[in-house]
Amino acid sequence: MASYEQIKSRARAADPQAIARRSRWFLAGSVVVTLLLYSVPYGFVLGLPLLWLSTLVHELGHGFTAAALGGQFHSFVMYADGSGATTWGAPGSFGPIRQAMVAAGGLVGPALVAALGFVIARKPKAAQVTLLLGTFALAAIAVLVVRNGLGWAFVAGLGLVMALLATRKRPEVAQLGLVFLSTQLALSVFSRADYLFTEHAHTAQGVMPSDVAQIANALVGPYWLWGALCGLFSVIVLGLGLWIFFKGFDSFTGLRTWRRTRSAKA
Repeated sequence: MASYEQIKSRARAADPQAIARRSRWFLAGSVVVTLLLYSVPYGFVLGLPLLWLSTLVHELGHGFTAAALGGQFHSFVMYADGSGATTWGAPGSFGPIRQAMVAAGGLVGPALVAALGFVIARKPKAAQVTLLLGTFALAAIAVLVVRNGLGWAFVAGLGLVMALLATRKRPEVAQLGLVFLSTQLALSVFSRADYLFTEHAHTAQGVMPSDVAQIANALVGPYWLWGALCGLFSVIVLGLGLWIFFKGFDSFTGLRTWRRTRSAKA
């Protein structure tokens, strides 16, 4: 039978305001840890897995977008310098719009996943279930589409970490982990923003047209314009995810109420 202190502790842990405060501290702590990591000697080496995380989500963004549009996600490789490549195909001929969407899928992928992660991380139990499902998803990805050693090692390592976080007795551990991962993807939107305005991508496989150049070739306009649009979309999506993370879904209800009250006064 649970003691009074245990019941009180559980009630405190389930309190919505306590969860919100804890989530915000998790986010602040994630940012601080990341900044400290890059400020210590050999910090860049220690931070390589965080770079690879954004590469993984970027390349999966290409592959899953192609699959969602009716194509096939064939393979994915990643390299130690943070570059990667995705191979995809289509049963017929992909038109220019779908080709451009596949190219853009990788560019906005980190922001979309980060925003979704922040929204889910508001609830400890939801974060725990999400990391557990993510573990199974990474296992499938490793088997089906990853095609080089570093890719396999990183995906397997990330899946193991997520499984450890998801299976802890306290769901707050999974919540902290999801906030940390989402923060890294959110920061990568800005730290790797220069790629949005690059005509050529320098990868371990050689020099090739960048994603924004592929969009420009498929549609019209200069590559930097499409880079700016993808960047703006990423910032808006990320801002929305952070707004929900800090304010909750109730903020939308409050906004609608404020607008109705203002309209009635007018």
